Amino acid sequence: MQARPARRQVIATKAAMGAANPRRGITMATHRDNPDFEPPHASSATDHLLTELQLYGHRPFQDEPDPRPLPEPEIIGGAVADIFDALVATLGDTRLEPDLEDLLWSTVNLFHRAADRVQRVLDDNEDAQKRSQKEQDGSEIRSVELERLVAEGITLIERRNSMEFFRDQAADQFERQTGSAWRPRAGSMVNHRTLTSAMIDSRDFIAAKRRAETEVLLPPGAKIAFTGGADFNDHHAIWNRLDKVHAKHPDMVLLHGGSPKGAERIAACWADSRKVSQIAFKPDWTRHTKAAPFKRNDQMLNVLPIGVIVFPGSGISANLADKAKKLGIPVWIFREGG
Repeated sequence: MQARPARRQVIATKAAMGAANPRRGITMATHRDNPDFEPPHASSATDHLLTELQLYGHRPFQDEPDPRPLPEPEIIGGAVADIFDALVATLGDTRLEPDLEDLLWSTVNLFHRAADRVQRVLDDNEDAQKRSQKEQDGSEIRSVELERLVAEGITLIERRNSMEFFRDQAADQFERQTGSAWRPRAGSMVNHRTLTSAMIDSRDFIAAKRRAETEVLLPPGAKIAFTGGADFNDHHAIWNRLDKVHAKHPDMVLLHGGSPKGAERIAACWADSRKVSQIAFKPDWTRHTKAAPFKRNDQMLNVLPIGVIVFPGSGISANLADKAKKLGIPVWIFREGG
């Protein structure tokens, strides 16, 4: 019982000594300011947040919708044009000019691959929405989670469309600088810009996304199949025939074998020039080996074209014409001087 009063007396005595001896008080204060005695504290979470906002503005987390605006189309077009002009001005008339076309192609491909990456994230978002739909139990937590996924999906669609717009602008610049159309070396070049929506239900969101992607990959219109040999290069005859068909079917969709040279290459260039949708049915050599071109012909005819244009070629072109006739599909065969 005597220990407590004694302790209080000692503390009071030390305090009195500090008050009576100012130099001792200065020494104690100096200890408190010494980093070795008391390390400096980090900034608070609030201070860190305010600093980040001042430096970078709003930055949502990865799984949050991003409310920031998208760049304007005019700004995108100007930025892409500046990129291409800078490359051409820097590498033109120099020893690096032979590498210029590959670099310009890679610049377009940069945006093309970026759009593909966003598309893969969008596909994951769709799967997450499906799981969330199955887990709905009427609770607010599940409902809010589904609403968040829908909002995130809409943001991803807008991001993907913007990247595709970047790619399309870059592809136009590539064609202007090189004189040839840009094409990806693998995969499709799809444009989804017309699919953006303001606010939709989760089930409608998934259904609309799937339906719209199908319409883009299989565009509506009269399907016209085209075939010809790799050694046939009469582009005047090919363009003349395709122009006549296009005048009769303004909404036509060109089906061809995707050959890198010859008649089908000329037809693909015609479609690029006339802004006609085209579907390239390339043979799957890995899966079908020697039968790949004939399997490709079957796939092309399964689309049910309303007509087939045949220019001189190999037995593969003749095979397509024979199969089309058996299906009752009109076939037009080009004959020299005819």
